[in-house]
Amino acid sequence: MIEMIQPQWPAPAHLSACCTTRRGGVSQTPFDSFNLALHVGDDAGRVDRNRQALRAELQLPAEPGWINQTHGTRAVVLEQDDCRDADAAVTRAQGQVAVVMTADCLPILLCNQAGTEVAAVHAGWRGLQAGVVQAALEAMRSANDQLMAWIGPGISQPHFEVGEEVRAAFIDSVRGAAKFFTPHGSGHWLCDLAGLAERVLHQQAVSRVYRDAHCSFRDDELFYSYRRDAVTGRMASLIWINQSAPPQG
Repeated sequence: MIEMIQPQWPAPAHLSACCTTRRGGVSQTPFDSFNLALHVGDDAGRVDRNRQALRAELQLPAEPGWINQTHGTRAVVLEQDDCRDADAAVTRAQGQVAVVMTADCLPILLCNQAGTEVAAVHAGWRGLQAGVVQAALEAMRSANDQLMAWIGPGISQPHFEVGEEVRAAFIDSVRGAAKFFTPHGSGHWLCDLAGLAERVLHQQAVSRVYRDAHCSFRDDELFYSYRRDAVTGRMASLIWINQSAPPQG
């Protein structure tokens, strides 16, 4: 049985969103069992079977718009951009599924109040610090204060040790970032990545931010974690506008 996490947020009823876990697929150790990534060394046939099962379980209107994530800041509009090298995907088309894959990095889902525009963002510390959230917001047509965000499962602060260079980079780029770092030995810090993501969203006038409480590192039976296991699979976070959505205008 495929096990999913449903975002707890007041998104419009004609939108659908979810985050997968590692449970319910056919991949073998160390990718057991619902790995959805082709780039991690898993058997491609098993990944394809997992993707088929995902589409059937969610009754997806189309194959998800998989992107080639680069830990950068590029955002694409799925129905317009042919190049899929990006870390954020935006869509305004009914039936088009925006998706990102993670295993410690944060998945961030966005939608507007009317439910006519959605986005999925892959936010590791590099992308978050460099401006991937801002790039996704710029690719959307809605005013930022008309948006809401859901921050999905990622690595939690007690398990995310970083060096001084990471802290310094955030302090230089995100106002008030210092409060999201706790000292952890000489030159090392524990980083609250989800807290930083929420701060970035708030500073971009996205005031309605909802956060999942799971930790990808700690909850090893539910989630893949690159930092914990190195060779591992990926979860997917998806959002789409159903084809039964009310007409725009």
